[in-house]
Amino acid sequence: MIVAEHLVKEFRIAERRPGLLGSLATLFTRRHRLVRAVDDVSFEIPAGTRTAYLGANGAGKSTTIKMLTGIMTPTSGRCLVGGVEPYRNRQLNARRIGVVFGQRSQLWWDLSVPDSFRILRRIYDIPAPVYRRNLALFRELLDIDALGTTPVRLLSLGQRMRAEIAASLLHDPAVLFWDEPTIGLDMVLKDAVRELVNRAHQELGTTLVLTSHDIADIAAICDNVLVVDHGRVVHQGPLHDLLRTAAHRTVVFDHRDGTSAAEALRGIETGLPGVHAATGDDGRIRVEYPTGRYTSRQVLSFLLDRFDLADCYAPEPDLEDVLRQIYARPRTPEPAEDGTP
Repeated sequence: MIVAEHLVKEFRIAERRPGLLGSLATLFTRRHRLVRAVDDVSFEIPAGTRTAYLGANGAGKSTTIKMLTGIMTPTSGRCLVGGVEPYRNRQLNARRIGVVFGQRSQLWWDLSVPDSFRILRRIYDIPAPVYRRNLALFRELLDIDALGTTPVRLLSLGQRMRAEIAASLLHDPAVLFWDEPTIGLDMVLKDAVRELVNRAHQELGTTLVLTSHDIADIAAICDNVLVVDHGRVVHQGPLHDLLRTAAHRTVVFDHRDGTSAAEALRGIETGLPGVHAATGDDGRIRVEYPTGRYTSRQVLSFLLDRFDLADCYAPEPDLEDVLRQIYARPRTPEPAEDGTP
């Protein structure tokens, strides 16, 4: 459904010289530098998948989304959305996609949300049954009628985001691009938005590309992850594969053999050098171990041999910690054309 082939996007930035004399000199002789926001990015996103497009601030996520939606043209390379180059066929691409940008509005600023929806219905030629069905869904999950006839410019951020999300789904798009869609929403509305997009995926096979700093959004919606760092793809695959790259994992257990907590912690850290053991607020013992040194089997075997376990489980690694680990890696310098580093 979505293909990116060696995408590059560069921006020409004017450099300002310091001080008053520098500012005056800039008026007559300008210096520019090239900033590469997206650096030779290639990936494929199959139809009907829900992919989280992740990266630290400045990693090139929003720039890539803008090229996929046709807002920007690549410096080099190309991308396809449903077989169409978005920046060459903007109108055709726009009819097939739904877009939410957290800080940009697709609604008419001085009109009410119902009026904006009526205009969108005409723009997209939405059949009456589809329009009525989707409005009923938005009333059920987003309480869209509560926005009334207030002009969009007077809505709060959370209210506007509800309307933006509904507008992106109004015409049953084949592909959704959501960039920070839950900004300003409370927990109840975030759950409603997640249910809404998951229902669209189940019933219509909608493809979703989501960028978000809300880890809960990613875990609740997406089944695939695309991670970019310094403008390049550093990981693509199922979410559970990304979690497996965690540098540390945890085993949590409770025991009934009368061993004191202090003795248990001391015994674990002595018997498994390099692990960290601590008692949680619930009284259970948490054992954090480096995945490069121990396997889950080795840790569990040690605990089974030493304690009479009453309860034991191994939670999934924290996604935020895994991403932090990726972002903290130093970037490997590119080799020169002659092969030298």
